[in-house]
Amino acid sequence: MMIWPVQDMARVFAEMQQAIASGERIFSLIDAQPEIVDRPAATDPGTLRGDIVFDHVDFYYEEDADKPVLRDFSLRVKQGETIALVGATGSGKSTIVNLLCRFFEPKRGVIKINNHDYTQMTQHALQSRIGMVLQTPHLFSGTIRENIRYGRLGATDAEVETAATIAGAHEFITTLEKQYAEEVGEGGVRLSVGQKQLISLARAVLAEPDIFIMDEATSSVDTLTEALIQKGMDALMRGRTSFVIAHRLSTIRNASRIIVLDNGQIEEIGTHSELLRKNGHYYRLYTQQFRQEMEQELDPWAEDQDEQVPAIGPLPNKQREVA
Repeated sequence: MMIWPVQDMARVFAEMQQAIASGERIFSLIDAQPEIVDRPAATDPGTLRGDIVFDHVDFYYEEDADKPVLRDFSLRVKQGETIALVGATGSGKSTIVNLLCRFFEPKRGVIKINNHDYTQMTQHALQSRIGMVLQTPHLFSGTIRENIRYGRLGATDAEVETAATIAGAHEFITTLEKQYAEEVGEGGVRLSVGQKQLISLARAVLAEPDIFIMDEATSSVDTLTEALIQKGMDALMRGRTSFVIAHRLSTIRNASRIIVLDNGQIEEIGTHSELLRKNGHYYRLYTQQFRQEMEQELDPWAEDQDEQVPAIGPLPNKQREVA
């Protein structure tokens, strides 16, 4: 008779310890002071449409300034351009996007939007006019309609459905039992990755942002879903300044300019065809990826067998022209 009360006391004590640890983490988050705050005279310019200029920007995450992520980075992006960022992991692609969203601020140099230093804008004025589609989309528990409406809370049902149609999500939504009233589950567990990505894209379409950012949004989806996402992206990026980070180089061939980054600096810059003619770093990346796709197409069972696919030599001229 004494063992059960003792075991209950031990269980309650363990739960109390877990609750205390959780409480400490919650209060540490609540009490945290943000590093990025609005300047005393910060204003809302009303729009972010205009040229974006990175003027000799240096940035490092650690206090060691000898290891910067970006070094003397300068770039002018014209209104309506689509800029694709390409490079190895750690080359600075996501850092550029984080700086543009003002999640961080440059350690040296300035970023200007429409000839205004963006640190003189309020964070809400800047971040509320930037639309983002990330590699891992996040949905909240609720219906599909509610998740899309987070892009603009005052949107009507008709505007939500129009945004879903533009993003390419309307087709699969109408096949569901409750359509737009379908529950997505916590984190969108009742939907596939591709479906969640389309809803995330519809949310960005509904927000009508001045600047659009896509961070490897097609890296975890199949080819058919990638085509739908690409179609929705083209509609969203039309007339908007856009930044695209992608490992699948096939998704950025139509970009206004492609920037190849290496160790926080611009190694190459130009259109898809211009960079291929240079026969440089981008050419090697593209042909290597194209070669891998050819290998998979020619021998799709190679990975299931314990055989090594023979290396393919330089691409013939005809295949290079196709690329």
